[in-house]
Amino acid sequence: MISHIKKPIPLLFVLGIAGALLSSGILTAATALLAIAGLVISYRKCLYQAGWDKPKELRLLHFAFWFFVLVSFCSWAIEGFGYEGGKTLATHGRFILFWPLVVALSYARLGASTLFTAAGLAAASVIGIMAATLIANQGPPDELLNSPFSSGLNPVIFEHIALLSSLLALTGGLFFFRSKRTPLAFLLIIAGAAGVAIAMLSQTRSSLIALPLLLILLVPLLNRNLHVISMVTIPVLLAAAIATNDHNDLLSIAAASSIPGILSRTFLIFIPLAIFARHLSSTHTATAHLAAAGSMVSVGYLMFGLAGGTFDHPLLLTFYLLSVAGIAAAMFNELSTSYVRQRTKKVSATIITKNEEDNIADCLKSARLVADEIIVLDSGSTDRTAEIAKQYADIVEITDWPGFGIQKQRALEKATGDWVLSLDADERITPELAREINHKLADPDADAYKLPWAVTIYGARLDFGRSGRAPLRLFRREGVRFSDALVHERILIPAGRKTKTLRGRLTHYTHRDFGHSLEKSAKYAWLGSLEKHRKGKKTRTMLYPTLRGLMTFVQVYFIRFGFLDGAVGYLTAVTYAQVTFNKYAGLWTLSGSPESARGGVNKPQR
Repeated sequence: MISHIKKPIPLLFVLGIAGALLSSGILTAATALLAIAGLVISYRKCLYQAGWDKPKELRLLHFAFWFFVLVSFCSWAIEGFGYEGGKTLATHGRFILFWPLVVALSYARLGASTLFTAAGLAAASVIGIMAATLIANQGPPDELLNSPFSSGLNPVIFEHIALLSSLLALTGGLFFFRSKRTPLAFLLIIAGAAGVAIAMLSQTRSSLIALPLLLILLVPLLNRNLHVISMVTIPVLLAAAIATNDHNDLLSIAAASSIPGILSRTFLIFIPLAIFARHLSSTHTATAHLAAAGSMVSVGYLMFGLAGGTFDHPLLLTFYLLSVAGIAAAMFNELSTSYVRQRTKKVSATIITKNEEDNIADCLKSARLVADEIIVLDSGSTDRTAEIAKQYADIVEITDWPGFGIQKQRALEKATGDWVLSLDADERITPELAREINHKLADPDADAYKLPWAVTIYGARLDFGRSGRAPLRLFRREGVRFSDALVHERILIPAGRKTKTLRGRLTHYTHRDFGHSLEKSAKYAWLGSLEKHRKGKKTRTMLYPTLRGLMTFVQVYFIRFGFLDGAVGYLTAVTYAQVTFNKYAGLWTLSGSPESARGGVNKPQR
């Protein structure tokens, strides 16, 4: 272990953020040292040895930064490897440090307190630089902001980083106030407000437009009594900023860029924004404030792009890199420790099985982490499935096989819990998901929850593609039933009930090997054909199955970022495209020959 390097990591982060405006060298050096620490930690696999469950959101952020660098390299190559293009690539290349930065900060357990302290010190540096500049030049503040500072910074760059740092300090002040650390809260609020005032003296149009948008992100964090005032004041500021400035340069910047260039900048801004914004309404104080901080950074840089070249300046680029890495690491660190409440609702877990002796024990052990009652319905296994299930389950019954929907409804009718967790034998509740479920069911904020899949196949866990789905698995029992579908059954929730998605992952071991994958895929495709035919669906041409197969591949591999899962992600996308094609091709054969749909259907092994 290399625990001796853990303590300096938060200090380096604070130094980098707080010293960014004092000297670009401080930010660059701190970022480089943090990245080196991250590389060492990755090489030693320290995080994984500590049981780190790598959040898929961090992988998506990693892709956004790497894609930007890749596009920059391709642009340099297309332009003939010129000197200026090389300099730009050298600046953009800093983004490849995102992953080692996240690894280092996650390993050091960077939290909200440290991050907001860094922002407060950065806001204090804004005040210090302004004071030093006033003393040195003896001129009006608004004139000084149009000339280089004593630190040698370009005024526009100073303004952008000063504004963002100061607003982050204000966010930190609200966080410390909610955390009952009142003296520190007042210090950050005063420093943040002063920093914002200094940054806005030059009144550039990008900052004037950015300020009200950034303030909007503070609204969810304010006291409810201030919401109305904030929601009235902020749109007025926004309208005034737009009315008193020329049109922005975003369209001209976009017109001058290639499609990959536009995509790379879009990913770089909107992927972090989407990830952070998802947690703005979190009931966990630290998570909500970090989500607001991360959203501010993304929105701020979007608005700063009005002046063009935001990511072409080393200081602005490095500040964005370290800020996003730090906020993301801190937010997921805080999330992992936020599930502390104990469940107060009785939970029944229901599982249907057939020939699952290799899976059933691990499935039931994981279910017991959240379930008071476990019910297993077995449809005539010829192996030791039922025997093993009796060692872990409260109820084990042997039945016939009527189809997935009806069998799951039978299991549901035997449940006595307030809530029901419906699992398949090849699924596992991870410890982190168990903590989240137990935490949520202490005081549920919804009537049903979807559990995001983490498909594990061919020795690899997929975070995207097919794992992009979040099936409904946990629900309040009263009034709920299953559809009677032969396959791909649905949980029918009464109208008006609220459904939310949990963050924890439901591990899904879909196939034992490629042969099992082919067998299972063929059976599910045929069952899907029969189900659609039973409902009166038809297809008259083979063009439709072909198009549906292609659409499935595009959705799984591109839209759901399946390509980030490597070769296994590609194979999975092709497999699911084949299943879709086979399902509709089977329907085509049934449409022309209804007699072939007759006969019983055996339950495929999950």
